[in-house]
Amino acid sequence: MHDASEPRPGAAALAGLRVVDLTQVMAGPFCTMMLADLGADVIKVESPGGDATRHSWGETGEGRDSTAFFALNRNKRGVCLDLKTEEGLADLHALVRTADVVVHNWRPGVAERLRVDHATLSALNPRLIYASISGFGASGPYAGRPGYDLIAQGMTGAMSVTGEPGGRPVKNGLPIGDLGAGLLLVGGILAAYLHRLRTGEGQRVETSLYEALVALSVWESTEYWATGEAPRPLGSANRMSGPYQALRTRDGHLTVGANNQRLWQALCAALSLEHLAADERFATNMDRMRNRDELAALLEERLADDDTEVWVDTLLAAGVPAGPILDYAQVLDHDPHVTARGLVREIDHPVAGRVKVLGPPITLERTPATIRRHPPLIGEHTDEVLAEIRAERERGREGER
Repeated sequence: MHDASEPRPGAAALAGLRVVDLTQVMAGPFCTMMLADLGADVIKVESPGGDATRHSWGETGEGRDSTAFFALNRNKRGVCLDLKTEEGLADLHALVRTADVVVHNWRPGVAERLRVDHATLSALNPRLIYASISGFGASGPYAGRPGYDLIAQGMTGAMSVTGEPGGRPVKNGLPIGDLGAGLLLVGGILAAYLHRLRTGEGQRVETSLYEALVALSVWESTEYWATGEAPRPLGSANRMSGPYQALRTRDGHLTVGANNQRLWQALCAALSLEHLAADERFATNMDRMRNRDELAALLEERLADDDTEVWVDTLLAAGVPAGPILDYAQVLDHDPHVTARGLVREIDHPVAGRVKVLGPPITLERTPATIRRHPPLIGEHTDEVLAEIRAERERGREGER
């Protein structure tokens, strides 16, 4: 079996870890890309039709993969297998025997129908870490429902606290259910891997979009249990402290984080609004929460005197957390901090040419995350990977003689 317990000196953090990636679209591919960035050998197994995201928005031309696919599949090798055929299933089973981790994000029941469920694969490889993401988990009354980020946001309360008070339901601008579940599964896989290093035991690891969104509701659940009332939308404001929100200036908006007494007083001084610091309506954090709208109006009246850039500089000089509100063109093309932190990278793709992707968001001093491979063409490494499996099988047989 593939041995991931002793990576070579100087290798990436997860060098030697082989991951069979059966995922598609977003939550699963995001998880496996994080593992690949950290050095795992992620083998993306697709049906002849390919990951649906290959044909999503952002296509680069006739016969080419979409930019959406590029965003989630770097550092992976691509294998094409038809799991509905005996030959394709046999090849996958052979690959699983050499793997450390299998990841999929099918709806419960699909893996069983394809004969790649936990019981089947763990019988082939007892050390296997079998990881899955679904919309609602493998059990419970919603288990069989299709899993979409939008649906999960609506059913977990996330949409009930997003947007402006009194407005229509609004989902979070980022697909936090998908991405949150992907990140949670990364943690679960690594925890299971540490357990296997100690004991030799594989295990099943599971999460869902639903559980990720409930887990992220730390402030909202706290408010409900403390007050007995369901939290409501607050726009950009924080439900626990303030002022901590977006405020209008002369030419736009800024964000301000004066979320404790010291910062509140510093904000008032920086804006020459010392009388507000002495106003009993805003004396304590609870007072400011009760009178949030009135306070915001008074602050915006003062902020209307100058532009966002001036106020951000003024507040930062006074030690008050503040920042502009930027769009993605400003962030990705012009922000010097993005460049300094390496958050936008370029890779060479054999069809699309030079392609921009987001860089790894984790910094490891001794075993840094890297971008080593372009997102694979469909089946690009099928022959290579199957040849490796055969060679590993032969070495195993020779070792048994």
